[in-house]
Amino acid sequence: MDKDIEQQYEHFFNTFVTEGWKQFVEDLSDIYDGYRIEDIKDDIHLASVQGERRILNMILNFEDSIRTSYDTLQETDDD
Repeated sequence: MDKDIEQQYEHFFNTFVTEGWKQFVEDLSDIYDGYRIEDIKDDIHLASVQGERRILNMILNFEDSIRTSYDTLQETDDD
C-alpha cells in the first residue's frame, strides 16, 4: 500500500477513536432516527427528507466503509 494512502487511513482511524467522533455519530444517529413519516407534509418535503437521510446514512456508515476499504487493500497487498 502506498505510504500516503496508508497515512490517510491512519488519520481516519485516529479520528474514529476520539470522543468527538463518537459524539458526532451519536448525534447524527439521533437526528436520523428522529424523522417521522407523520411529519412529512408533501412530496417536496418527502424528497428533502429522503435526501437528508441518504446523506446522514452515508456519514453514519463512513467508518465501516473506511475499515472495509482498508481491509480490502490489505488483502490485495497480501496477494
